[in-house]
Amino acid sequence: MSDLTAKILAFAGSEREGSYNKMILKIAAEEAGRTGATVTLIDLKNYPLPLYNADFEEKNGLPENAKKLKKLFLENNGLLLACPEYNSSITPLLKNTLDWVSRPEGSEIYLSCYKNKIAALISTSTGNLGGLRGLVTVRAMLENIGVIVLPEQISIINAIEAFDENGNLKDANRQEAIRKIGANLTKFLLSLNC
Repeated sequence: MSDLTAKILAFAGSEREGSYNKMILKIAAEEAGRTGATVTLIDLKNYPLPLYNADFEEKNGLPENAKKLKKLFLENNGLLLACPEYNSSITPLLKNTLDWVSRPEGSEIYLSCYKNKIAALISTSTGNLGGLRGLVTVRAMLENIGVIVLPEQISIINAIEAFDENGNLKDANRQEAIRKIGANLTKFLLSLNC
């Protein structure tokens, strides 16, 4: 019997206070917790990082916030990401975060923070595709660095009109679909215990 458990690091690729992606992340993360995961929900605005630059890294090493994020990645076996879309692609914040976390220190193996991780992706936007185009980039990047990304993903369209005053989705089917992503990630991680 393995000692693996469902430990999920959850965050959105947005720092905006009223981020719709933070709203759907909360829905999915709560369901992941109800399904049996230990969920660490963070806000990337609390981990500011300079734009990744190899010269900066060589001169200064990893910023403290990159080290803190790496520790969180290493402590969790699941990633739950809510991914905003900027101009049909990944946000600079999310890309920069993933880049800094990827950097090895000392004798650490390259990309060790991503090895054996399972990820689930969700998105929303004010447009008619719900951030779907950005998810293509996030999925490809994660898979290329060794993360197993679950095939099911959800994109919520027209975010401006999609939420009620309590931060829930007005459409019960969409709300349930977002919850299911969190639950399925937990179930998948727990199934690895067999």
